[in-house]
Amino acid sequence: MAQFDVYTNPSKKSKSYYPYLVNVQNNYISELDTRNVIPLGKASYFENEIMTKLQLKITYEDQDLVLMTPQISSIPRNSLKEPVGSLQHLQQEIIDALDFAITGI
Repeated sequence: MAQFDVYTNPSKKSKSYYPYLVNVQNNYISELDTRNVIPLGKASYFENEIMTKLQLKITYEDQDLVLMTPQISSIPRNSLKEPVGSLQHLQQEIIDALDFAITGI
């Protein structure tokens, strides 16, 4: 499981709003049975709530999505199946959003 890999959201309840999850956990702690993930929400549901330094607007699989950094969570590793893509190319922007969430800088 690589950092910044994208997975289909396994939750039946939240999948319609958050179709994907991004693994943001560093590979150095891969022995844990959980993964820290950030949901990718459909932009149409969250456009009025976006804080630009905290939440990234992205296009993924022809969908307008928002990286919902404030909703970072931990889920069981085994609930994430095969990755469907990667946001590695947005590594610095994702790290900046996480830093802003934690430090306000």
